[in-house]
Amino acid sequence: MTSDSDISVQLVRNATVLATIDETTFLVDPMFTPQGEMPTVTDNPAVPEFLTTENQKRNPLVPLPDVDLDYDAVVVTHRHPDHWDEAAKEELEADVPLFCQPEEAEAFTDEGFTDVRPVDDEATFEGITIHRTPGQHGHGELAEGMGPVSGFVFEGDETLYIAGDTIWYEPVEETLDRFDPDMVVLNGGEAQFDQGEPITMGIEDINAVREATDATVAVVHMEAINHCLLSREELRAETGDVVVPEDGEQVSL
Repeated sequence: MTSDSDISVQLVRNATVLATIDETTFLVDPMFTPQGEMPTVTDNPAVPEFLTTENQKRNPLVPLPDVDLDYDAVVVTHRHPDHWDEAAKEELEADVPLFCQPEEAEAFTDEGFTDVRPVDDEATFEGITIHRTPGQHGHGELAEGMGPVSGFVFEGDETLYIAGDTIWYEPVEETLDRFDPDMVVLNGGEAQFDQGEPITMGIEDINAVREATDATVAVVHMEAINHCLLSREELRAETGDVVVPEDGEQVSL
């Protein structure tokens, strides 16, 4: 995948993206399951049992697009099944460099991956500095129940911030201030259960990011999982110059 820019991001589906910085490509949050072959989110063991959702469609809601999955390393923001699934575990080479949260490194090793690289603070790969950044997957006790999540900043000649499954909160603003990224990728969809507040970014969160940075802002994690209720059309209508790619579409600076 090539581009005139030092940064390009191709949305595959949901939060799965191919992020290219200085000709090095990272496959982020691979989810390869065919359409409809995963249960609704509330039937997944990663989701607390008390949560329910009215929409009971099976996941993913859409097929995997025809994308050339050419990459140098894998990055997993967290191990919820819409970011790391059985199909990815089976398809990826066991010796692929795999960057992750320290809390989840052992789980990848137990699955047979031999080059697991937990990022406590920062790491380097092919001249790119990778910083792990905070995330909050919802509000209050619900966020605690969703477990640890991370974002990642990739620094090369230009800087890319992939925020991961988080709402807008002070550490996201601090990350924007600290790294002054050229491009920001947000997980939108305003994922919502019948209980509690949204656990990923909605229109207000995304507009807050837009106001806090001059970066190109792209929003993924849309229209692929049954509890993501905010549509691309609604988001585009309310967010001005935010980029909302379709599955398979590439965004460059």
